[in-house]
Amino acid sequence: MGESVAQLRKRAQRPGSPSRSEAATESTLTHHPNQFFDPPASGSGAASSPVRSKKEIAMAKRTAKRRQNVREGVLNVQEFQREDRRTRNLQVLDGGWQPANDGGRDQAFVKNVRPKSKGQTALMEAIDAHSLVLALGPAGTGKTYLAIAKAVEALESGKVGRIVLSRPAVEAGESLGYLPGAMEDKLAPYLRPLYDALTDRLSAKRLKALMAEGLIEIAPVGFMRGRTLNNAFVVIDEAQNCTYGQIKMLLTRLGWHSTMVVTGDPAQTDLLPDLSGLHAVADKLESVENIAVVRLGDVDIVRHPLVASMLGVL
Repeated sequence: MGESVAQLRKRAQRPGSPSRSEAATESTLTHHPNQFFDPPASGSGAASSPVRSKKEIAMAKRTAKRRQNVREGVLNVQEFQREDRRTRNLQVLDGGWQPANDGGRDQAFVKNVRPKSKGQTALMEAIDAHSLVLALGPAGTGKTYLAIAKAVEALESGKVGRIVLSRPAVEAGESLGYLPGAMEDKLAPYLRPLYDALTDRLSAKRLKALMAEGLIEIAPVGFMRGRTLNNAFVVIDEAQNCTYGQIKMLLTRLGWHSTMVVTGDPAQTDLLPDLSGLHAVADKLESVENIAVVRLGDVDIVRHPLVASMLGVL
């Protein structure tokens, strides 16, 4: 038997009973949890779902309000910041997802380095497995780029504490004469290829900050004598322009928990004949245990296809 009108009015006037609008909202959220805005069609005959808790109903109401604000273009900045702080303060189990912390994070686009040839694959694997690697190959095989990419990767992951890059200040035939400025200004043209590779892996702001902190150091070969490079990733670029004695001096700078990669092409030396020591050093160290000598070829060139064709006839 249905209740009379008087009984319904009497029950509605009891203390603590919800108002008509609240009862309608709660009924909509209780019996139709997936429909926050559209009430159920009359006569649909849909079965009612189990009654939900007050906490779930409150969460559903807040969700409906946020969706309505989004549709109307209303943004509550304080509420957004409050919800963002709550999300970042969530406690999760070990190994689970956790909100990222923006503090001190570089916003530059991070690119993953993938080898493009078998020779590059061998070079990257050798760097991961050995403390001293010599990479010999023609121009365009990615020797310098891969070495610096692995150095940045090691620094960012905490495997090493700093990066040391060195390159001989030898000109390619044409002499520039005396250059104005301080030592950094005089060496800038010789070290430009290293800066180019670094800026491709790091943003300019991040690179400048790391160099200011001394975490990335670029030094000429002449200033390396007497140093011991511990906990560092060392890259010696254009080693074909170093004499036998200079390469020997550079190799013996290697310290504890460090990795050194020496790159160069014996065919591109700018020194007088028989002065370059890269080829001789590589031949002698190839048989030494825990030292890798990777020789790249024309098939590993990743520049314009004409580069490999020209090197084959020039």
